[in-house]
Amino acid sequence: MKEINDIIAENLKLYRKQNGYSLEYLSVLTEVSKTMLGQIERKESVPSITTLWKIAEGLKVSFAELTQDNEEFAKKITIQDIQSLSSSEQKYSVYPYFKFDIAKKFESHMVVIEPGGTMNGETRGSSANEYITVFDGTLTLILGDERVVVKKDESLKFNGNTFHKYLNEHETTMRMNMIIHY
Repeated sequence: MKEINDIIAENLKLYRKQNGYSLEYLSVLTEVSKTMLGQIERKESVPSITTLWKIAEGLKVSFAELTQDNEEFAKKITIQDIQSLSSSEQKYSVYPYFKFDIAKKFESHMVVIEPGGTMNGETRGSSANEYITVFDGTLTLILGDERVVVKKDESLKFNGNTFHKYLNEHETTMRMNMIIHY
């Protein structure tokens, strides 16, 4: 298991470089000296909680992102890695590529609905939004009392608290990406 100071050093350097910040510029943003930032990155100094908060605010990341191990900065997921949720009766499958992440407050799924298939959407709370993009076929979405048709290469955002139902009323399989942000 990594030591907390190693994790902080790696994350500080990663987020600083991702933003294209020099130590000097980050020092201005955080009000932490360039020397101290360099010592933290080189694992020569143990930052105080106050210093960590200043760094997190300056980098515009959460305190948790700065202090938690991010071993997998890139994670490739294949369809073989996922256990789908399917209904043969209603002719759909959901592939949860990225399960709910409490820190980021989102989840992402691939949804496949066969011709004649339906999938009921769950109401998700007043602050939830759903973002869908259709990649194959055509989706009919019932949103409250409205019917919205979303065709291949089209996207739609809607309030996840609204009653909704996904339908494939066409002759070809419909495949879409669904992102839910809470």
